[in-house]
Amino acid sequence: MLEDWGRAVSRRFRGESHHKVDTKGRVSIPASFRRVIEAADPNWTSGNAPELVIVYGDHRRNYLECYTIEAIEEVDAKIDALPRGSMQRKMLQRLFHGQSFPTSVDETGRLVLPAKLRSKIELESEAFFIAAGDTFQIWKPETYEAEESAKTEAWLEDLPDDFDPLEFLDVQKGE
Repeated sequence: MLEDWGRAVSRRFRGESHHKVDTKGRVSIPASFRRVIEAADPNWTSGNAPELVIVYGDHRRNYLECYTIEAIEEVDAKIDALPRGSMQRKMLQRLFHGQSFPTSVDETGRLVLPAKLRSKIELESEAFFIAAGDTFQIWKPETYEAEESAKTEAWLEDLPDDFDPLEFLDVQKGE
């Protein structure tokens, strides 16, 4: 792990935040997210722009999924392991290779989101960032709130009132 002011930087994103998007599509990335992007870019050195890949494909997604270089390389290795010419490989190549946007964080800690990507998720003046392990998502805030509320309601509907989500951590593989 990369050392950051004397402490190790995690390669996991954590947290959520709202950020303004300007008319050119520039949006600040949360500072803690920038540290993870730097730590997970094997070519990054201090003073250079860390890279990441934004996946925008899949018509069912209402958000942009942002992968660190390490995370996207892991996905690429799994795609490469599939049989050449298989439907699964072709679908995943289209999504992760064709419908993605390699980019970098500028010197002020911002991403420039092209109009095509902003249009895909109807992003206007504000973006909502939320961590998802070794990736993070960028949402239109209103869309996130509506979808998250519906998902939470559906999940809770099938669980007992006294359910503790920490129980998921104790489930063994194969159960």
